Amino acid sequence: MTIILFVIVLWYGGLFFQSFFLHRYAAHQVFTMSKPMERITFILTWIFQGSSYLSAYGYGIMHRMHHAYTDTEHDPHSPSYDANLFAMMWKTKTIYQDINQERIPVDARFTKNVPQWKVFDNFASSRFSRLLWIGLYIAFFTVFATAWWQWLFLPITFLMAPIHGVIINWFGHIYGYVNFKMKNTSKNLFRFDFLMMGEGYHNNHHKYASRPNFGVKWYEIDVTYLIIKVLDAVGIIHLKPIPVKN
Repeated sequence: MTIILFVIVLWYGGLFFQSFFLHRYAAHQVFTMSKPMERITFILTWIFQGSSYLSAYGYGIMHRMHHAYTDTEHDPHSPSYDANLFAMMWKTKTIYQDINQERIPVDARFTKNVPQWKVFDNFASSRFSRLLWIGLYIAFFTVFATAWWQWLFLPITFLMAPIHGVIINWFGHIYGYVNFKMKNTSKNLFRFDFLMMGEGYHNNHHKYASRPNFGVKWYEIDVTYLIIKVLDAVGIIHLKPIPVKN
């Protein structure tokens, strides 16, 4: 049970900071936080994502590009233009690294106010950091694994963030149901998103990108949003008012 609990903590911990910090804060800025809190969240994202740490800068810009170019040849990740999910993952990795290391020009509309902490990102994204986390995961499994099949979970701990990404960006554009018909293939993966903490309501999110709550129907419970509401209530973050469209 120790190994299973460990993987669950890494899965939902890493997923929360990807959804809360990288997605809703860095890319869409649906709430604000103080600079010290932002730095703390950078560090917590590194702790929970570990060997698969993603930079808020690289993720935020790439996700904005995904919304601007959804299901076109300029989309950083689209099943419509990638032969299989592994090809999409490799393409996404390449574009992400080029953006994060500022090797390619990026339109100013995609970079506006995206949080960046270069010194920390250089460390957290380094080979040393990733190998350190991999070593810690292996050590943990060595101590606590009690059956051979538990070792099958080890690769998941190494690649947690890319796995989260491919579930949404590949499967979330192929399988599921649609609340809103749009000129893209986005779909909601689950009626109740127990697996992705609200990220699975992908069709809803493409319709209302700046909405902090990804759920629309009464049964579409967005767990990340519920946590955001609590953090807003206690003053750790501050939700922005949702603009009213006439």
